[in-house]
Amino acid sequence: MELKEAIKKRKSIRAFREDPIPREILREILEYAINAPSAINLQPWEFIIVSGEERKRLSRKLLKAYREKKISCSPGNVKPLPEVFLRRGYDSFLSLNGYIKDMGKEFDEFINEGSCDFYGAPSAILICLDNAFSYRRFLDIGIVLGYILLLAQEFGLATCTIGLISAYEDEIREVLNIPESKKVAIAVAIGYPDMENPLNNFKTQRDEVDMFIRWVD
Repeated sequence: MELKEAIKKRKSIRAFREDPIPREILREILEYAINAPSAINLQPWEFIIVSGEERKRLSRKLLKAYREKKISCSPGNVKPLPEVFLRRGYDSFLSLNGYIKDMGKEFDEFINEGSCDFYGAPSAILICLDNAFSYRRFLDIGIVLGYILLLAQEFGLATCTIGLISAYEDEIREVLNIPESKKVAIAVAIGYPDMENPLNNFKTQRDEVDMFIRWVD
């Protein structure tokens, strides 16, 4: 698949088939992904791949924690957002909510519980960062994450980034035996997409590129 095609076709998938992903494919994806650039070549990322029954066990723990704590997905902003960002988010909500309503579910329930269950994906890749690094190294995590998402396309797999799991870090540490010295930054649900599910017809729209550019010549 051409890079430009992969970028255009990539979208977040929220319904997966149960087919397991061969370990060698997941390893190869990460083998390519770690070619991502990082500051001073520190390569600060660490990966935990959870599959099969262990992934389901982790999900059960996360779902229980969510139902007790009710910490929900949010953009994480510290100030009121300007109108342009609110408009983009609301437009996406309206489009996705139509599919969710057709499933007989409420938006918050589907997104939050779906995130805790990795939307039923057979595997999840958790990306961790050692606490020795400053928050600036999350930029490197973001770069390697982008590589993973595009490489998954190359291998005929689909993905959905899961940010909510960082709010339930203690529960994840307990299930996966992660030391306190590691920060759980983000996760990727990964698997073969269930294209018979109408939900996977949804794709967010993008503004024209000129909305984001200021030229300085």
